[in-house]
Amino acid sequence: MTNREKLHSGKIYYPSGDDIMTEQLGYIDKLYDFNNTRPTEMKRREELLKEMFAEIGENCYIEPPFHANWGGHHVHFGNSVYANFNLTMVDDTHIYVGDCTMFGPNVTIATAGHPIDPELRGKAYQYNLPVHIGRNCWLGAGVIVLPGVSIGDNTVIGAGSVVTKDIPSNVVAVGNPCKVLRQIGEHDKKYYYRNLEIDYNDL
Repeated sequence: MTNREKLHSGKIYYPSGDDIMTEQLGYIDKLYDFNNTRPTEMKRREELLKEMFAEIGENCYIEPPFHANWGGHHVHFGNSVYANFNLTMVDDTHIYVGDCTMFGPNVTIATAGHPIDPELRGKAYQYNLPVHIGRNCWLGAGVIVLPGVSIGDNTVIGAGSVVTKDIPSNVVAVGNPCKVLRQIGEHDKKYYYRNLEIDYNDL
């Protein structure tokens, strides 16, 4: 199996082998173009994202700067995904994000890892595991999601959390390592933040 074939296999491989980096640089050039657009160039940003991503739905918005190892080439967005500034996607393999999910500032989604063994790590070997994030999720500012993790639909990940294991649907989860705090339920239909009540007549 070549290094290129190992890229999406979960196996350990050498990331500079088989002209992988040469291919990677072409995608990163487009990322550079995206990050250097003017705020008024919304149409240009939309066009670039469609060229950069493996898949991207309608009404998606990413606030530059955006960072990605492969320039988004292995990223799959549904519709109406929103990302605040400094979203980092270590997309050495595939990252899947469902419709209507939101990312706060400085969120990192990592698919790549390195062996713990010092000898292998010293030779720059790595492995990649895909990340799956469901629809209608909210990842707060500074969240880090590690390789191989899945997050279920409608889930909220609290700011600063480090998600090391799968998180189910319909929960609020926080911490380092991130753990389920509670289910999302009737309380959340009445209050939007602590004791601040939702006025549905004003929406």
